[in-house]
Amino acid sequence: MFQLGKTIVSEEIFKKDFVCNLSACKGACCVQGEAGAPVETEEEAILEDIYPKIKKYLRPEGIAAIEAQGTTIKNDFDEIETPLVQGEECAYVIFDKKGTAKCGIEEAYNQGAITWKKPISCHLYPVRVQQYTEFAAVNYHKWYICDDACTLGKELQVPVYTFVKEALQRKFGDNWYQELEKIAQQYLSK
Repeated sequence: MFQLGKTIVSEEIFKKDFVCNLSACKGACCVQGEAGAPVETEEEAILEDIYPKIKKYLRPEGIAAIEAQGTTIKNDFDEIETPLVQGEECAYVIFDKKGTAKCGIEEAYNQGAITWKKPISCHLYPVRVQQYTEFAAVNYHKWYICDDACTLGKELQVPVYTFVKEALQRKFGDNWYQELEKIAQQYLSK
């Protein structure tokens, strides 16, 4: 672990390699698990605001879940997350013709219907950020369903921090990311 500004960053984001391999996993991270995607407080209002614009991109099951539960929910720990369809996949999930799970929010973004890509937690994955009073912890999250992504990342020699560059810049800013790259170069040259 090392400190960068008001963040504590795990060295695993330098050591581990990762490139999403949707052809292998079929977007399992949006379907499996016990909870929806984490949503930041300011994102709650964004999801509420964009819902009418993204609704046409969603599946009927997702729309029903959102209209029954809301655009976000609070879990037992009072954390905000996306609602699920009958306790299964994220309500914002859509499936392509090959059965691969994709994000309906991101599809609306790609089509130019909205200017917000998706919740930052989804964009950052496999990086997870835990906010504390004085700092944010930036960690790599290992999940067996991403084993193919780790294999592809190793094959292509893409470290986690490089794979999620755009999301890290979105979350912490360009200057933070430039400093992270300097630290990574020093770390990897050892």
